[in-house]
Amino acid sequence: MTQTSDNVTWLTQAAYDQLKAELEHLSGPARAEIVAKIEEARQEGDLKENAGYHAAREDQGKLELRIRQLNQILENAKVGEAPADDGVVAPGMVVTIAFDGDPDDTVTFLLGSREGVAGDLETYSPQSPLGRGVTGKRTGEDATYELPNGKPATVRILEVKPYRG
Repeated sequence: MTQTSDNVTWLTQAAYDQLKAELEHLSGPARAEIVAKIEEARQEGDLKENAGYHAAREDQGKLELRIRQLNQILENAKVGEAPADDGVVAPGMVVTIAFDGDPDDTVTFLLGSREGVAGDLETYSPQSPLGRGVTGKRTGEDATYELPNGKPATVRILEVKPYRG
């Protein structure tokens, strides 16, 4: 699953199905459960000092935010296959880079979207400065991008492989 523009999120079929199932759960059973908790807390009396009520309302706010996020992602999703294993950095690829060519200072990340990423794999957006800098580069090539302070930074592409989840 990868994100290739500001509006389109590219997802594998498995990632799309996972997000769709999460949305259905949150919109149905999870939403009903929070509404029941709020109603139960309301029955306890004074709402100003009712911690259970305030906690349930906070949970409801978080749930509604996640539902809006999922709706936006799925509304703008394009389902496709994982990118080709051709050694070229593109959204959907797991990339290992070395900062300033130092093989001891490396980072491995997914170029794409965090949605549906398993484990602790770091994710960088293709629209980020690093993402724009490495896109289109091949294993062994150097890429330059701009740091937040405006200075250029160079990384060497050490490995590029498709994300398989």
